[in-house]
Amino acid sequence: MNKSQDNPVPMSSPEINDEDRQAVQEVLNTTYLSMGPKIDQFEQAIRERTGSRYAIGVSSGTTGLHLCVRAAGIEQGDIVVTTPFSFISSTNVILFEKAIPVFVDIDPVSGNINTAQVQQAVYDLKQGGKSAAKWLPRKGCEAYRSVKAVLSVDVFGQPADYDELTKICNQNNLTLIEDSCEALGATYKGKQAGTFGKYGVFAFYPNKQITTGEGGVIVTDDDEAAAYMQALRNQGRAPGDAWLQHTYLGYNYRLDEMSAALGFSQMKRLDHMLESRERVAGWYQDYLQEFPQIETPQILPTTTRMSWFVYVVRVNASINRDEFARRLIDAGIAVRPYFLPIHLQPYLVRQFGYQQGDFPITEDLGNRGLALPFSSVMTEEEVRLVCEGIRKSL
Repeated sequence: MNKSQDNPVPMSSPEINDEDRQAVQEVLNTTYLSMGPKIDQFEQAIRERTGSRYAIGVSSGTTGLHLCVRAAGIEQGDIVVTTPFSFISSTNVILFEKAIPVFVDIDPVSGNINTAQVQQAVYDLKQGGKSAAKWLPRKGCEAYRSVKAVLSVDVFGQPADYDELTKICNQNNLTLIEDSCEALGATYKGKQAGTFGKYGVFAFYPNKQITTGEGGVIVTDDDEAAAYMQALRNQGRAPGDAWLQHTYLGYNYRLDEMSAALGFSQMKRLDHMLESRERVAGWYQDYLQEFPQIETPQILPTTTRMSWFVYVVRVNASINRDEFARRLIDAGIAVRPYFLPIHLQPYLVRQFGYQQGDFPITEDLGNRGLALPFSSVMTEEEVRLVCEGIRKSL
C-alpha cells in the first residue's frame, strides 16, 4: 500500500503486478488500442467465470447499466423498482431514460433491497390509485405508466435475495437487472452473482475486486439483447453495418484495449485476490470484537461467497459517526461515511420531493455506516493500526 505521513493507511489500493504492467505495455506496442483482441480475451474470461453466454465490455459499470435499461425497453414514464441504498448510478441510469425510480427500503442486516417490500410495491403499483400513491414520490411522476423492471444491487459484495427477486419478476413479467458492480466473484447458493437477472453488470473501478482503471462488463444469455447492446456501445453500429453506418441511436461506451488487457491479466488472479480480501475481512472481524460500539458486517446464510468490495461497519447510534470519522482521519486513518441515501441526494430531493424519514432503515445505515481502509494488498499490521486508531478515537 502507498502510504504518506498524513495518510499512513489509505482507503484503498489496487493490486497491480508486473504481469499487469506487461500486459498493458504489450498493447501499446501494437496498432490496436480499441476494439482489438484484448477485449475479446477479457470478455471470454468473464463468460467462463460466470457461465454466461455473452459478456459485453463497456467503459464503466454505469454505462453497462444504462445499456441494460435501454435493452429492457424502459422508456419515459415507466417505473423501475429499486433501492435507495447504493451508488447513485443505479438510479441515474433510470433517470437517463426519463423513467421513474420507485424506491423500497432495505434489509437491515445486509443492506440489500427488501424483497417483501418489492413484492408489495409491485402489487400496489399494478392496482393503481391510492395503493400506488403510497409508493410513488411526492412529485415528478404525474405521467407514470406501468412497472417495467426491478433493478437490484448487490451491496458491498453480498448478493441480494435472488430466490425472491426472480420469483417476483417471473410472476409479474418484469425484467430483473442485477447491479453486481460491487460483487464480482460473489455467489448466492453456489451460483455466480450477476447471473440471476436477464442482465447483470460488473464494474472495475480501482477499488473493486479487479480493476481496469475504469470499465465494466454486461453479462446476459439473451441473443437479441446482446447484439443490441453490442451495437449501442459502439455508436449504434449493428453487426453487418458498413463503416460509418449506424442502425441505432448509440453511444461511445466502448472499453479500450489497454483496460481490457489489464482486466484479462487481473482475471487470472481473481480467486487469489478474493481470498486476500476474505483474509483482511477476517482480521477486521477478529480485532473489532472488543469494541461493542462497532457493529461488523454479517454474511447471510444464502451467501456462499462474499466478495468483499468494501468493509463497512456500523457505529453505535450513541456515537457521533462524523466526529468519530474526523478523529480517525486526523490520526491518518482514511475512512468514509457509506452511503448517503440516494433519495436524499440534492437532485432527487428537488426532482421528486423526497424527505428525511421516507426510508428509515436506509437512513439509519446511511447515518451509521463507516467504510474502513480495505483492499487485497492490506496487511494485518495495517488492520491492527486501524483498529488501534479506533480504540483511541472512540
